[in-house]
Amino acid sequence: MKKEEAARVVYQFHILLSKISPAIWRRVLVPSDQSLANFHDTIQILMGWDDIHLHRFLIHGKAYGIARDGGLWFSDNPKQIRLSDLHLRIKERFLYEYDFEAFWQHQIRLEHILPVDSTKMYPVCIGGARQAPPEWCNGTLAYLEQKQYFSVGHIERRLLEIIEDEEARVGDYQEEAATMLFWLQAETFDRSAANRRLALFAAGDKRWRETEKVKIH
Repeated sequence: MKKEEAARVVYQFHILLSKISPAIWRRVLVPSDQSLANFHDTIQILMGWDDIHLHRFLIHGKAYGIARDGGLWFSDNPKQIRLSDLHLRIKERFLYEYDFEAFWQHQIRLEHILPVDSTKMYPVCIGGARQAPPEWCNGTLAYLEQKQYFSVGHIERRLLEIIEDEEARVGDYQEEAATMLFWLQAETFDRSAANRRLALFAAGDKRWRETEKVKIH
């Protein structure tokens, strides 16, 4: 066995989206030799984001991320930095920021360092709660306002109005219906769907980019 293989372990991370209550969180097992670039992809899958905005990690006072034209520049190539290179300690925290207008800030905590289980494929999600805000939702305040507006009572009243609209045509309310469906499901988290995408990602299958969630416009 190679030295690198023998030293390979699994990190158990807890990921918490800041400033939102009830909490939106994920728990994931990630191999220690995963690159920061791939960890970024892992978080995108876990949160249901579409990777259409800029991002960065803030670890030990230094910024890391995937550079994009017109965006941030980073001194290190995240494809060449493994999580193990960061020498994280149990209970240590760092930040992952996504979309610098909405400013979604994720607190990531290393909970445990575990041995590799040869029967499992990594990364794998082992827990979580609630859907992340949709991409168009411009920040925490907008998310909380929208969540309050799209209450179950409001959705029930609006559906009755749509049903009673005798002049409605197929497709007239498609986008609005998709939005209401998202808010009806906002308190749920489909861990199986996340793990299906993570399995495709681990296998190098590009279909992992096909997000399994209701599309909101």
